Amino acid sequence: MTGEEKIEKKKYDLKERTTRFGEEILKFAKKIPKNVVTIPIIGQLVKAGMSIGANYREADCAESRADFVHKIGICTKEASETIHWLRMVIIAVPEMEEEVNKLLDEAQQLNKIFNSIRSSTKKNQN
Repeated sequence: MTGEEKIEKKKYDLKERTTRFGEEILKFAKKIPKNVVTIPIIGQLVKAGMSIGANYREADCAESRADFVHKIGICTKEASETIHWLRMVIIAVPEMEEEVNKLLDEAQQLNKIFNSIRSSTKKNQN
């Protein structure tokens, strides 16, 4: 497998992708200036952003199709919540908007992926 093929494979490996996203959220959160407004945002952002990967791993080990659909639904919710908190960072710390937008793009992509997985799994269930 060439280096390019490995990169392409990692792009579609959701375990790896969601773990890396959680890592990027952690790194980013450490850079946010701490004050009375940002401290609660940082906590919520870290919880939601890291939860996506943890819940995907749980979904990957689901005990039934219904359990899988439920856990993928949680991934969708956490990705959506992450989008919310990232937008709040832009309001609280406008100078970080460019960096936030990169994370926002990935959170939106993950949200779409999990929505799609959930919809197609539910459709195939019936």
